[in-house]
Amino acid sequence: MTEPWKRSIVVQLKHRDLDQHARFQDLIRFYTRLLEKTSLEKGILSCSISSCSSLPHQKNRLQKTTGDLAFQVLELQQQIKIKECFLEEQNTRLIGAGRRLAGALDARRALQRRVELVQDQNAALKVQYDERLELQSREERRLRGEELQREHLLEDLIQHKQQAAAHMNHHNQRRSRAREVNLQKELQTAARSKVTVDSCSSAGTSRSTSPKAEDLQESGGHTRLFRSLSASSPRILSSIRELFDRRRRGHSVCSLEEDLVLPVGLSSRVPVRALQVLEAHQQGINAVRFSSSSSLLATGGTDRVVMLWEVHAGSMTHRATLEGSAEGITCIEFDPAGFRILAASYDKSALLWRLDDSVPKVTLTGHSRKVTAARFSGLHQVVTGSADRSIRLWDLQRAACVKVVEVSSYCSDLVCSENFVISGHFDSKIRVWDTRTAGCVQQLPVWGRVTSLDISSDRRQLLSCCRDDCLQLFDLRRRSHDRLCFRYEDTPTFMTAEGFKCGSDSTKAVISPDGCFLAAGSANGGVYIWNVTTGNLETRLPGQHSAPISAVSWSLSGEYVVSVDQSRRAVLWSDI
Repeated sequence: MTEPWKRSIVVQLKHRDLDQHARFQDLIRFYTRLLEKTSLEKGILSCSISSCSSLPHQKNRLQKTTGDLAFQVLELQQQIKIKECFLEEQNTRLIGAGRRLAGALDARRALQRRVELVQDQNAALKVQYDERLELQSREERRLRGEELQREHLLEDLIQHKQQAAAHMNHHNQRRSRAREVNLQKELQTAARSKVTVDSCSSAGTSRSTSPKAEDLQESGGHTRLFRSLSASSPRILSSIRELFDRRRRGHSVCSLEEDLVLPVGLSSRVPVRALQVLEAHQQGINAVRFSSSSSLLATGGTDRVVMLWEVHAGSMTHRATLEGSAEGITCIEFDPAGFRILAASYDKSALLWRLDDSVPKVTLTGHSRKVTAARFSGLHQVVTGSADRSIRLWDLQRAACVKVVEVSSYCSDLVCSENFVISGHFDSKIRVWDTRTAGCVQQLPVWGRVTSLDISSDRRQLLSCCRDDCLQLFDLRRRSHDRLCFRYEDTPTFMTAEGFKCGSDSTKAVISPDGCFLAAGSANGGVYIWNVTTGNLETRLPGQHSAPISAVSWSLSGEYVVSVDQSRRAVLWSDI
């Protein structure tokens, strides 16, 4: 048997033979043809030589043919070498391409493994997402159930509070009637009694002693019994009833508020220059208000704080910062006594602070949207208006809502006067509400969306500012509610104020303490002041604000005016 290495050598030799045969096949074919031609030429040459040895030119031709064939053989060998080089280059490129293909296949397998891993992770995340989505759906259903339960509880609580308030009012009325009955009995007892006066003591003091009585006293020389002064006399009864009514009103919040708010002998001075300009807040300022003493000023802005400032000798000094609101402040007011401050907020609530405490004492919640206005209706009552189209009356002693009035329009601002609340709305109407019946008793049409309301110190004039760049002044003493209009118009029927433009839906305008002037801030940064008597623009204070003015406030002393804008700036104006 042949050994394996011999068989391997034989196979390799056959393979080389085939390879070499394939390479030199063309050369062999050409060489074979050359040999055939050479043999043919030799035969022809031999025949020619044998037949005709005298023809030398045929020999030359044969030599030429042989040289051409040799040249062709050389060319073919050169072409074979070129093709071999090209073949080696192609083999090298093929090897490189194979290596790159192997690397690409490895990368493809790695990417496939990564894809499988990512698909597994996505499947796990999809399972977690479905679980959390189901959990969220359950939580949302539970939240809706709790919200419905909270609404029911809130309605029950409000109903219980209303019942408690009605019971308390009934109890107070019974006590009041009992006091009136007792007082009436005392008056009747006093009316039946008679008063005896000694003649000698009454002669020197009484101016109503007649000459006849004096003659009788001198002649008789004894004490005379004068006609008794009956307590049932109409003048005495009316005086006692007046005192009784005044005594009862003395316990009323409204009377105390009137005594505290209504100043006497006020005289407002028109400011002419800025005494101080400062960056009062970290963000825009929405509200500003002087206290009844004119020595304290409050500002509130979108930075969620109320800043208290002491105003003295023409300068503002920071006194305290009141915190507690979750969002920006929209409205500020001091209580009639000047010891507390009330603020409305974007966080759907109203907050009450004591001036000596930076933490709110009372937080009034119940509105479903931002509270745009909060006013004192007395020492222990507050009225709030909101963007949720409702007006609420609150009892501060119980921190509870006692009345809710639903309105058909966004409430932008409100003021209080005795037993009435006056509110301004976005539907271009001012509404007058009776707090005793919670009903609207009158509607006053205006020419645009109401941005603010202000009432004079004597509660006789009402000022409204509207988005149509118009200020209207109402006389509340007349049924017709005559009004003056202050806005820029080409026609002479309107008072002109060139350049005045209401800057926002919450721009605040004010009446001076003496009711002689109106002040409002414009979108161009100027403070405009009109004369109520003449209807002309009294002055314009420009140059200190670079942003639209949000609100202005006039001190009750009539000495200072403060304007605030949406770029954190507060300016103190005066005529000194």
